[in-house]
Amino acid sequence: RAGRKGNEDGIGSAATFLDPAGLAVDAAGNVYVAEPAASVIRKVTREGVVTTFAGSPGQAGSDDGEGREARFDAPRGVATDRAGNVYVADERAATIRKITKEGTVTTLAGEPGASGEADGTGSDARFRAPGGIAVDADGVAWVADTGNGTIRRVSPAGAVTTFAGSGAFASLDGAGLAASFARPLGIARDAYENLLVTEEVSALRRVTPAGVVTTLAGRAPAYGDADASGPDARFRVPYGVATSPSGSLFVADRAGATIRKVTPAAIVTTVAGSGGAPGFTDGPAAQTKFNGPSGIAVDAAENVYVADRANNVIRRVSAEGYVSTLAGDPYAPPASVDGTGPDARIAGPVALAFDGAGRLWVLEESHAVRRVTTDGGVTT
Repeated sequence: RAGRKGNEDGIGSAATFLDPAGLAVDAAGNVYVAEPAASVIRKVTREGVVTTFAGSPGQAGSDDGEGREARFDAPRGVATDRAGNVYVADERAATIRKITKEGTVTTLAGEPGASGEADGTGSDARFRAPGGIAVDADGVAWVADTGNGTIRRVSPAGAVTTFAGSGAFASLDGAGLAASFARPLGIARDAYENLLVTEEVSALRRVTPAGVVTTLAGRAPAYGDADASGPDARFRVPYGVATSPSGSLFVADRAGATIRKVTPAAIVTTVAGSGGAPGFTDGPAAQTKFNGPSGIAVDAAENVYVADRANNVIRRVSAEGYVSTLAGDPYAPPASVDGTGPDARIAGPVALAFDGAGRLWVLEESHAVRRVTTDGGVTT
């Protein structure tokens, strides 16, 4: 329910959330939401039924167990595998947790409350403020270990190895442990099994399956809006990142108020927005303005969808280069009101994801989970 914080389970707008952060969708269309402030994982079915999937609201801890008997301590990153299991980066507990589709929670790797940087199996491994998480087709979890400045690999058996990064907080290219990262935040996998990593210091990195790290775009800590090739390009705060069917990446540059495209050859262009000039304008992409774009998603036709956070709208950048407002009204007070197109109201959209049926899911700062159809129909 927009504007009302809480942890009430229920159907549709009868449910409430508390500062939701991570968002993932499984193959069946169920949505999982990580709530670090409440220390729980919530589940939203395709019919809009919200339940507390694991953890107990307001009871931080690290206990494994069944559903609400388990405890989390600031869960942030969330991902799903093909079998319907849910993986959680439990930031403050410094652990990686696994939840079966039946709701059984186990600690896959790390020792609760014991931060560090050790490789090992299960509780012998150590993490420091793990953030982003992604899971591949083999059930391997890839973790952006933010506090250690590394990318970690967690096998299905809980064996942890440092896949890339030396632990030195700098953006240096190289192979495996010879490379370094500066506070890696988000992590995703592309169609070629590369890992894509966003850094807090304005760089987008790529890690190949062989562990070779290159700066795909940007150069830490140089900020800006320059379009160019590879490290000669500049970002301000690259936030959301999504892959397209053609292999290009699209990045929501939140502070730059732009949508950027990175080709497989690492050519960076601004596809929409005016660098450093926030505002609201629809139309031909080069003439448009955004304000705090955060979440981003790409459909099969290469249309780009943007959670334009400060404008409180969902925008669409067509493959032909035209920007339109799919849902919400930038001139109306932020609220979560169902409706179609400008009759709907959005309140602080921060994350987007498509499910297997092609439906777009939106996570709002106003403590609501929304669903948007291709014609702009919004339901809570």
